[in-house]
Amino acid sequence: MVNKVILMGKVGKDPEVRRMDNNLVFARFSLATNERWNKDGVWSEHTEWHNVIMWRSMAERAEKNVRKGSTVYIEGRLRSRSYDDKDGVKRFLTEVLADVMHLPRPESLHQYQQQPSESTAAPELPAAAFDTPTIDVVGAEPADDLPF
Repeated sequence: MVNKVILMGKVGKDPEVRRMDNNLVFARFSLATNERWNKDGVWSEHTEWHNVIMWRSMAERAEKNVRKGSTVYIEGRLRSRSYDDKDGVKRFLTEVLADVMHLPRPESLHQYQQQPSESTAAPELPAAAFDTPTIDVVGAEPADDLPF
């Protein structure tokens, strides 16, 4: 089975960071991804919002470097959960548990800003445009246990 998410988008708000009693660090923020298309000469756009969760060193790095409006590349997995709100109504939530985070270097972003064009594909940033990734996978299975 595979549960893999890859996102690159703009941060919707500064990360909310919490420190637990056992020095465990947790960060949460929203990430917006956009889809643009041209139909009969009319441009349309759809924004999808994602709830991103980070733990440990990646959460600390997000606290220091991620701000509202930042461009962030995330790899992770989806996790769904439910809870009862204050009125007793059951709510459902899907979150991205981040395993990898890249922050584009500021000097490389300006040349890759997406402009309206006939192509619906987003421009690709070269690997050199990103910093060294933060990888924080806990409980990952050894590669020789993969089912394929």
